[in-house]
Amino acid sequence: MTMKLSSRIKPISYLKAHAAEIVRTLGDQGEPLIITQNGEAKAVIQDIDSYEQMQETVALLKILALGNHQIEAGRVQPAADVIARLRGRRQAR
Repeated sequence: MTMKLSSRIKPISYLKAHAAEIVRTLGDQGEPLIITQNGEAKAVIQDIDSYEQMQETVALLKILALGNHQIEAGRVQPAADVIARLRGRRQAR
């Protein structure tokens, strides 16, 4: 169940007054909390599981982007050639 983003925006005064409650409920809600200061978004608070999942997603996207750059640059080899070369190395041991 996804909450509206507008319900997840709070002023820094709310964070100061409700820090313990926010930390307790972050994981349950699975949604980040956006903190504002002087009416401007300044920070995002999220639970550790969501943060770790986001970091893994970013890492995978970087790997995909790198692969696409290598394809565009022509730095690719047929899979059969690579497999044959790896099998040859293994047999040489």
